[in-house]
Amino acid sequence: MPVSLRSMRYFVTAIAHGNISRAAADLNVAASAVAAAIDQIEARFQLKLVNRHRARGIEPTASGKVFTQKFKHLLEEYDALLFEGTELKQSLKGDLRIGYYAPVAPAFLPEILSGLAGQDGQTTYHLEECDNDRAQAGLLAGDFDAILFVSDVARPQVEFDVLIEAPAYCLVPADHPIARQASVRLRHLAGEPLIVLNRPVAADYYRMLFDEAGHSPAALAYANSTEMVRSLVGAGHGCAVLNMLPGTDISYAGHRLAAVPITDPLPRLSLSVGYGKSNQRRLVSQFARLCRDYFRDGPGHRHVVAG
Repeated sequence: MPVSLRSMRYFVTAIAHGNISRAAADLNVAASAVAAAIDQIEARFQLKLVNRHRARGIEPTASGKVFTQKFKHLLEEYDALLFEGTELKQSLKGDLRIGYYAPVAPAFLPEILSGLAGQDGQTTYHLEECDNDRAQAGLLAGDFDAILFVSDVARPQVEFDVLIEAPAYCLVPADHPIARQASVRLRHLAGEPLIVLNRPVAADYYRMLFDEAGHSPAALAYANSTEMVRSLVGAGHGCAVLNMLPGTDISYAGHRLAAVPITDPLPRLSLSVGYGKSNQRRLVSQFARLCRDYFRDGPGHRHVVAG
């Protein structure tokens, strides 16, 4: 049978005291438990490890001295592991690995992370942009501590908190006639060339919106980054339907853009933070809380277009 850490601790304590009764008092256990631990270890290895003297107590044999040192080393490693594990769970230091499928995450993620600052440079962030499925797979595989993703297509095993539900809006150049309107309907976009955000989840979502409305404008371009979509729109190539806003109405190319609410009763996309909710490190739990606070009480609502 295997030797337990408890038996090792009893053995080492008995050798240190040179007396089973004193070891038992130190450990706050019965003397018979200490004696049984010594017997168990000797039986397991089929070696005599302790000499018992009625008057003088106990002393290790040559083999017993070797085992005592090895047991001490194992117990020290185990105690250090427990300490480090507790420290890791409670600490705001260490590595934080975040996967994100959120096209405008650069607009808000740095600000959220600033709430974790002030740790003397002892927190390192690993940020990976990925598609929605890769984000969830990475969380479940342990590649990420937390993810930002669209939870409308969440895997059953992924735990998450919804941060915000983002309605669709129409993006046009600032000098476009639609930009002067308070709102627009999908049917009004039927004659406009469409710039499509060609990312998993997003492309299917936008296609579904137009299919349900019965109006499918011709796609002029497909781009797999939000900023390319915005730059194409800003340059006058067409309009786009998106869900979240960055913190600026200027494209990379310097063109001014306008975001116009769409009044059709359309399904929204849910931006969520995914993380393991039980037995989680304090650093991860704090990040999730900062995400919730940012969108519930902070400036997060500036990233959606209200109808």
